[in-house]
Amino acid sequence: MEYPEIDKYASLDSPMHRFDPRAKIIAFIFLIFSIVLLNDLKLVLIGFLVSILFLIASKLPFHFVIRHLKGVSLFIIPFLVIMPFTVEGNEIFSIYAIKVTYEGLRYGILVALKAFSAVILIFPMVATTKFETTIKALDKLKVPNILVQMLMFTYRYIFVFVDEFQKLLIAMESRGFKLGTSLYALRTIGNALGMLFVRSYERAERVYWAMQSRGYAGSQKTLAEFKMCTKDYVLMVVIIAFAVCLHVVCYAY
Repeated sequence: MEYPEIDKYASLDSPMHRFDPRAKIIAFIFLIFSIVLLNDLKLVLIGFLVSILFLIASKLPFHFVIRHLKGVSLFIIPFLVIMPFTVEGNEIFSIYAIKVTYEGLRYGILVALKAFSAVILIFPMVATTKFETTIKALDKLKVPNILVQMLMFTYRYIFVFVDEFQKLLIAMESRGFKLGTSLYALRTIGNALGMLFVRSYERAERVYWAMQSRGYAGSQKTLAEFKMCTKDYVLMVVIIAFAVCLHVVCYAY
């Protein structure tokens, strides 16, 4: 079984990889919120195209991006399909008694473009930096330490727990168990999940005492050192200025 690696392509060389992690997080979060808060379809489309340009500049393989966008599409595309039939407005055409409206189609496209823009911008923001470096950058940006540590441990151990459940499933299948929707199968899966929670608790206890014995004091230790240069400041200011200009144009027209 394969798991997505958030820092699989973090060692590539591109303008986004060389962008200081702290400035990168600030600039892209600002841009994401700017695009999401827009209500003008043309400006959102511009934001979407700019997000594509940042993705191209990051040199991340498109198959890597498309693979991760598939899951998001499962939520966005149904919304895009349903909106034209449910929002009142000017009728474009009708299928039997069901009307397709211009306002519904516009609203569906608007929300879909916002969602895809936000998700696409996350790739150059996160996938171009090693995860532990991103964690340290969040800490330097004064994000509450408890949130930073929770994020670090969640990412680190979620794959461990998936592996643990995979082992339980293999053990059950070796004893003749088959996945299904029967009451017996569901009860067996429930028992396996309960066992997984017990093992998770026991593992958490062992990890806690192991970290205590190694001097863990609630902060992430990495070898990464940050130093902002002129290019980082310029790029951050340009991205934030573009995000602000989108709203200036929106309110002006």
